Amino acid sequence: MLPLPDLLAALVRLPSVNPMGRADIDPTILYEARVTAFLEDQVRALGVPFARQRAADGRENLVATYEPPGPAPVHVMFEAHQDTVPVDGMTVPPFGAEVRGGRLYGRGACDVKAGGAVMLAAFARLVRERPAGSAKVTLAYTADEEHSCLGVQALARLGPRPDCAIVAEPTLLNIVNAHKGVVRWVARTGGRACHSSRPENGVNAVYRMAKLVSAVERYAVKLAALPPDPVLGARTISVGRIGGGVSPNTVPDSCRADIDRRLVPGETGDSATADLEAFLRAELDFPFELERSAAGCLPLSAAPSVELTARFGKTIDSVVGSHEVQSVPFGTDAATLAAAGVPCVVFGPGDIAQAHTEDEWIDLAQLEPATEILYRFACGK
Repeated sequence: MLPLPDLLAALVRLPSVNPMGRADIDPTILYEARVTAFLEDQVRALGVPFARQRAADGRENLVATYEPPGPAPVHVMFEAHQDTVPVDGMTVPPFGAEVRGGRLYGRGACDVKAGGAVMLAAFARLVRERPAGSAKVTLAYTADEEHSCLGVQALARLGPRPDCAIVAEPTLLNIVNAHKGVVRWVARTGGRACHSSRPENGVNAVYRMAKLVSAVERYAVKLAALPPDPVLGARTISVGRIGGGVSPNTVPDSCRADIDRRLVPGETGDSATADLEAFLRAELDFPFELERSAAGCLPLSAAPSVELTARFGKTIDSVVGSHEVQSVPFGTDAATLAAAGVPCVVFGPGDIAQAHTEDEWIDLAQLEPATEILYRFACGK
């Protein structure tokens, strides 16, 4: 097994960009196959059982298992996603894995190849040392977390089903035990095209969309007035992108807008869709479409992971002295596993403030403590 910084560098140098619905990205850097093959080589060298799971065409999870020398007191899953967001606008070589001033730079360095690297390192140490009383550990690397969560959905469906899971995301070695979910839609308005010199002969789809967006703004006020979740706060909605028309001198016959809604525990994508659609139909006097996007995830409640949070927190403290338990507004794979009945917490090296940025980086000093925490937890310490 490579030293941890070298292992992380090797992962960052392997492009695994999620197109996130886009069709304008260089196909030679897309998808997880290179990372999956590399990780398979690593677990094969450890001599442990492993398998691939199909998430989508050409996109697979990798799942490996460590069996302890005696009866396993608990079955723990370490889960990390293989994909990254696109690299547009980056000011560092996205796949260079350059090291400067104790930081490793590159797309995915923080989100979440560092988390994946420390999980592999802890897993490899378990395999080498086979400590008495250690847990059974499943190491799972999933596809498509950054867009549609197809990988973790396949993992939840196909198994295995552990007793608990640690999901890798940058948390500065703290615990995240609750987060908001997300559902997204594409709204479309139609019209009738004509020459802009005679706009009365057409129906302007952009004007219709302007009314729809204003209605969404009113809906945001309605959401803000609802009782907030005691941990995660208010429900939110935002229009992130609008596009329509073909030229300045043509009345547009179509327009679309992308809408993002953040969910709190107790809400689902279906319930949020039904509520927004009913509101818009009551507010608007013209037809529109509201198409649910493949992207999204459920919210994560803190309630099922109370005991796990306490146990894992003690392990963190034994390595770094202290930790915080936090809730966050962004989504993770943990919500899908939790919905399948697996108590989950989110943990890893790195700061979410560095994720997805133009110069994404990770503080290398966090790698070894993160590995030690995971190893000790698997040993029941």
